[in-house]
Amino acid sequence: MFQAALSGAILFNPERHSDPLQIAAGFAILFAPYSFVGPFAGAILDRWDRRFVLFVANVLRLVLILATAATLVLGVNTAVPLVVSLTAIGISRFVLSGLGASLPHVVEKSWIVPTNAALATSAAICSGLGAGAAVAIISAIGEGDTGSGTAVGVSAVLSLICALALVGFRRGFLGPDDARLHPSGLAAVKAVGAGLFNGARAVWSSKEVTTTLVGLGVHRLVFGANTLIFVLSLNQRDGGGSATGGFIGFGVAIGCGAAGMFIAATLTPLIIPKLGRRRTIVIALAAAFVVQLTLVAPVHPIPILAAAFLLSFAGQTIKLAGDAAMQIDIDDAHRGQVFALQDTVFNIGFVAAAAAAAVWVSASGSLTSAAIAASALYLAGLFAIAANNRRDVQD
Repeated sequence: MFQAALSGAILFNPERHSDPLQIAAGFAILFAPYSFVGPFAGAILDRWDRRFVLFVANVLRLVLILATAATLVLGVNTAVPLVVSLTAIGISRFVLSGLGASLPHVVEKSWIVPTNAALATSAAICSGLGAGAAVAIISAIGEGDTGSGTAVGVSAVLSLICALALVGFRRGFLGPDDARLHPSGLAAVKAVGAGLFNGARAVWSSKEVTTTLVGLGVHRLVFGANTLIFVLSLNQRDGGGSATGGFIGFGVAIGCGAAGMFIAATLTPLIIPKLGRRRTIVIALAAAFVVQLTLVAPVHPIPILAAAFLLSFAGQTIKLAGDAAMQIDIDDAHRGQVFALQDTVFNIGFVAAAAAAAVWVSASGSLTSAAIAASALYLAGLFAIAANNRRDVQD
């Protein structure tokens, strides 16, 4: 709900018009926190009581969301709410990485994949409901600073619910396991560099994890390019409250994506045992390549909405396979660092891909050519996975 409302405030706000490069800059500001906070989140989540970290993160996020809402309602220059929201989204990294690292402490290993699927299903439903609520509030009040600021402010209630839910866990219940992994804050900060290195080494030591991260990374790159393509396409058709244009169209696209995630979360636990994680990822990437060429490249409203559904389905399938690999094959002492490394690299990739697409579109004026170029990333990912499967891994 917060991110959808923020998109309405920045990307589809008639009072704050943006061109492709400005939109890409906005994405950079919104996703930079994931890149810079991720390593610190991993180091801290593997050393401090995760319950305490998650509680504090949600309280801080609550305050910052309210501050963002205030700057929007007051009509403050765009840079100010972006900087405040940057911090709020950065803190969210602790919440998302903490969830992934803590899950093995609340379910048996044999239930990791079904539990991830249940969480993904819940997330898809909540994502759709949150985006729908933001669209409804902004549509009712108006696509301007007041409507967007109000929607952002209401979303703060959800962060409060997160904080209250964490009170139910006893101290230390969510890990980390080793009581010796609780140094000072300065030691945790110093551990960032070592954490990234250790996380990368842990990933490289497992073909399964390396394969899943290649698949996730490639999909994230294409997602970055497609997000800019979708926003520009919707802005071009903005008018008259159309369901395939402007902020309403953006809400419909999010809903289609959430539906794809929901279906994937339902089917993936049935698919992975039959195909295995590697084969599931390869099939998902190949299918995404076809969707990119046939449905995204035409840059037409109905195919784009279908693509949002199908690409979200493929991406969620890859993510569920990847989460299971990291939670099962990576030991608890390094799990938070691996999740943080994943977030850091992938969000840098998202921003870079969105920026590259913006430059491409600005130079060529063609959304279609940008979509076709992005499809090549899926092929590169398939070749990389094939090469990874042939390498030797030292125990």
